Amino acid sequence: METSERGTTPAGNAAEAVDARAADDCRGPGGPACTGRGRPGVPLRVTLALGALTVVVGSTVLALGSPSRDPFLAAGDTAAGSYLATRADGDQAAAAVLAGPYKERPAPPVTARPGGGRAAPLPASRPLVAVPAAPSPPIGALFSPGDDGDPTHHCTASVVHAPAGDLVVTAAHCVHDGGFRTRLVFAPGLHDGIAPYGLWVPTRIHVDPRWISDRDPDHDVAFLRVRRSGRADGRIEDLTGAERIRFDAPAGRPALLTGYPVDRDSPVSCRHTADAQGPTQLRFPCPGFPNGTSGGPMLTDLDRATGTGSLIGVIGGLEEGGDDLTSYSCRFGADVAALYRRATSEPGPRPAQPGSRAAVDGVRPRAAPRS
Repeated sequence: METSERGTTPAGNAAEAVDARAADDCRGPGGPACTGRGRPGVPLRVTLALGALTVVVGSTVLALGSPSRDPFLAAGDTAAGSYLATRADGDQAAAAVLAGPYKERPAPPVTARPGGGRAAPLPASRPLVAVPAAPSPPIGALFSPGDDGDPTHHCTASVVHAPAGDLVVTAAHCVHDGGFRTRLVFAPGLHDGIAPYGLWVPTRIHVDPRWISDRDPDHDVAFLRVRRSGRADGRIEDLTGAERIRFDAPAGRPALLTGYPVDRDSPVSCRHTADAQGPTQLRFPCPGFPNGTSGGPMLTDLDRATGTGSLIGVIGGLEEGGDDLTSYSCRFGADVAALYRRATSEPGPRPAQPGSRAAVDGVRPRAAPRS
């Protein structure tokens, strides 16, 4: 028997199962992003590279054609690790999502601010498996729609507090896979085909250049500055609230992990401890986080009043998130703190309002950026 990320597969059918998953998860140029949790077998990017080879079988030369270039990838600034998104790409991507089975239906904004209540207990889930959970306003699904009319979400992301109130965090492999994804849409609080807090698209994407150069699993984190699709103003944090971000958190703490499976419009979650997997990674041993949950937040110290918590990781890192039994995250240390500072150093849509700042654990307050 061979174990796949969706369960146990008979050895004789392992190759067929992997091929079927590849066909489902990656439908070619213009289709859903070929990202998500790590896949068993040969990595997809290696498989695609083989397509450019010329193979000699006996006396016959087989010229294997190169795959078509994805039209929704861009190089961006590889030295800085950033991409400045265009307004047209964002609005077209949001329109593609709304052309499918998804609708915007406004919900009341979240009024309570993080840090106002006592920490909720986080006993380990029993049984220890991810189960369906109620949507949380700051957590949502991340789409990368193409032109095939099938806007399936491929990853998970969450709103994290920032001075400008416009910051979203996810895994780097969700937004940069051979190039920056130019068509990304975030739907916070998504449920039952409804986007209750609207659709949000990036204005700028930030990853560590070491992710771009060699997909270093210790840098599998991305921050996105976002705007409301079709609008010039508004801050996502004012509608959804935000998770606090914490750096250098000790391992072994109780945590809540949440993600949106690719085939569900509602999240799953699990409570367990975020254990150390060496000095640079965290491991979260709980089954039930399939493809689509990459980028999902790992939270400690949940606020009873708001349900928000301290963000200490996102599903990613080793094996680009792990398998169906264990999820990973790179540890949020000095490098991720530097990336956060870079992402928040540029002017946002408008200045933060007095009293709207929440705690950012482990980061000294910074002066508002100059225009």
